[in-house]
Amino acid sequence: QVHMVESGGGLVQAGGSLRLSCAASGIDFSVNAMAWYRQAPGKQSELVAYIGEDFSTDYADSVKGRFTISRDNAKNTVYLQMNSLKPEDTAVYYCNLLGSPRRNWGQGTPVSVSS
Repeated sequence: QVHMVESGGGLVQAGGSLRLSCAASGIDFSVNAMAWYRQAPGKQSELVAYIGEDFSTDYADSVKGRFTISRDNAKNTVYLQMNSLKPEDTAVYYCNLLGSPRRNWGQGTPVSVSS
């Protein structure tokens, strides 16, 4: 059974940084592309960033140059380093397999950025 545990969220002022972590289990982690998603209150969920099994990465335009996704296959963990945070980054952040439907996501970790 696929299981993701996200952590690292919190309250931060605009311009600050946070590092999110996601521990995965129930999958062959190293051969799967992993992604971070987010959902802000009253808005649809969106793909924030993903990292392939070859460590290639891509980002939503809104976070390019500010966020960095990385992975540690030895720890079955994917990270999201978020710098220069903006109030519009406020959302619950989820990690899962790239392309995983919303119904399969876990609890996520909330990020709140104050202005």
